[in-house]
Amino acid sequence: MNAVAATSPALHGPALPPADPAAPRVLAGWHATGRPAGLSEHLRRYGPPFAVAHGTGTAMPLMQAVEEAGLTGRGGAGFPTGRKLRAVAARRGRAVVVVNAMESEPASRKDQFLLAVAPHLVLDGAVLAAAAVGAAGVHVCLSRTRTIQARQMTAALDERRRARLDRVPIHLHTPPHGYVTSESTALVHWLNGGEARPLSAPPRTYEKGVGGRPTLVQNAETLAHLALIARYGPAWFRQAGTPDESGTTLVTVSGAVRFPVVLEVPLGTPLSTLLERAGDPMEPPVAVLLGGYAGTWLPAGLLSTALARSALAPLGAAPGAGVVLILPPGACGLTETARILAYLAAHSARQCGPCLFGLPAVAEDFLLLAEGRADPALVARLRHRVGLLPDRGACRHPDGAARLAASALRVFTGDVEHHLAHGPCSAAHRLAVPLASAPKEWR
Repeated sequence: MNAVAATSPALHGPALPPADPAAPRVLAGWHATGRPAGLSEHLRRYGPPFAVAHGTGTAMPLMQAVEEAGLTGRGGAGFPTGRKLRAVAARRGRAVVVVNAMESEPASRKDQFLLAVAPHLVLDGAVLAAAAVGAAGVHVCLSRTRTIQARQMTAALDERRRARLDRVPIHLHTPPHGYVTSESTALVHWLNGGEARPLSAPPRTYEKGVGGRPTLVQNAETLAHLALIARYGPAWFRQAGTPDESGTTLVTVSGAVRFPVVLEVPLGTPLSTLLERAGDPMEPPVAVLLGGYAGTWLPAGLLSTALARSALAPLGAAPGAGVVLILPPGACGLTETARILAYLAAHSARQCGPCLFGLPAVAEDFLLLAEGRADPALVARLRHRVGLLPDRGACRHPDGAARLAASALRVFTGDVEHHLAHGPCSAAHRLAVPLASAPKEWR
């Protein structure tokens, strides 16, 4: 293990906030003031990231605190954050930390919103993680299409440099925007001077990443939670969520709701509660897309299900990228799925068989089905093709498309039968849900 990692920051921080499990955490400043937090306000609320001042209780190394807190990645995969920290710290050589703020999921706005209102909480988490794994620097990756946010992040970094706040340099990068460019190996490959496309493993990024060094690639929201665990400890973090899945998480709720929003909720919150906080659907929904474009359709009858991996796994679903998108009665689930599959096929890395041939074939079959031009053998062919996609690609992009397609065939069975027997339904040529639109209101 690196010498620096062995002396990673101990757990100290400002006085504990109120122990309300449902209270916002990473969005606490936004809820309290209604405005983005500059560095001065951030330091008044939280203190410097390396302060050893007002904390109470026993000091604890950060990696141990993160493990005991049970923090998992909020970017989609849900991998234990403490395990990632230890894997990087155990390698030889000075490590690198990469903040993944690309948020290439079209239906998600959570990381963009977090960076807009609490950038210093994310940056605190990055420099604390860097100290924990013995990293020589931090690289923040933000899509180059978000020029305004890039200027805001540059200003935040300038504030920190003038204050001499950070013990490691932080560099801002703007990789090209694309659905697969946010994958960890794609970011590492781009930072190393290559194209922003995923690479097959091994080696893993924690073994050989940026500049050949062990590299921690972590989602922006995850690092904000890490910064709070460093200040308030694992017991505080576990006051929200469930015994098995702790803490809060950010969720983008959109589609056929009155107020598209980004919410912070405890893990284990029923999906129906998220809809209520978004003003309830404008009409009774028929289905919900959970997790994003690579997610899963669930019928409206399952909206009482908790937003937790343990509750969703038996349904073939997961929280994914924190997307909850409501489909109204006037929409055609087959049409919406065909549109998403066409997007996924067009935005692949195009470097292996499933993406080059499998995804376009599945997308074309779904389009035929949605338009009512399918022959009776299409569904069997479609199911066969969908079954060939998972676990065959250089990355997980085909797996997500297969999950989406399989769930659509399962949830919209009645629509499939209607389209095969009678042609397209009345909604087949109408796009009822603006899947890639930004929420109009943030909460």
